[in-house]
Amino acid sequence: MDKVVATAAAAVADVGDGASLAVAGFGLSGVPNALIEAVHRRGTTDLRVVSNNCGALGTGLAVLLAAGRIARVTASYIGGNEEFARRYLSGELEVELIPQGTLAERLRAGGCGIPAFYTPAGVGTQVADGGIPWRYDGAGGVVVASPPKETREFDGVPHVLERGIRTDFALVRAARGDRHGNLVFAKASRNFNPLAAMAGRVTVAEVEELVEPGAIDPDAVHLPGVFVHRVVALHPHEAAAKRVEKRTVST
Repeated sequence: MDKVVATAAAAVADVGDGASLAVAGFGLSGVPNALIEAVHRRGTTDLRVVSNNCGALGTGLAVLLAAGRIARVTASYIGGNEEFARRYLSGELEVELIPQGTLAERLRAGGCGIPAFYTPAGVGTQVADGGIPWRYDGAGGVVVASPPKETREFDGVPHVLERGIRTDFALVRAARGDRHGNLVFAKASRNFNPLAAMAGRVTVAEVEELVEPGAIDPDAVHLPGVFVHRVVALHPHEAAAKRVEKRTVST
């Protein structure tokens, strides 16, 4: 039952070339930076990443992106990540953009063993009809585009069929975790961390505070240990290192 692994490097040692990763994070909140850095140091390439975004300010997945280690990204937005946009438009990267709520539900569905579900989000757009550019040729042409999806009416309302997402691995970050893998997430980091964790066939969690089993009230557990396979305790300086994306100061 003790799922603690000594180092981040050991925790991701079997993440091989071409692996698919569900990576948690909402902007800069709840990003498993130590695990991402360990994957980077390992030299793994051709990764297929599923995440809300692809890092920012040179942190998180932006580290792997800048090193050319990512082959495909499934995300909800590009945002202010200029390198992400450049690689996408130049044809260096395949990108599947998904409505944010649909992405969240696809991860949750995959983790719950639900192969597909219907949603009204995207009906009447290229999300359902197909044609969204997934890969460009570098000269403005589209090499790969999204295929059309099945649609069906429920109570007179059209819905589009979306597939659940399962990945080889999931990388997440928690504020607290015990040796059995039960996790507690802080504030906005709870947005995508539980969902990404559920989607992974092998889920690795870095935790800011490692506690003994029983120290977390069962009612306070955000994600039960059944979804977590490996736990890495962060060093105090790693736990405290948090970036601010946009600093606002009021007088």
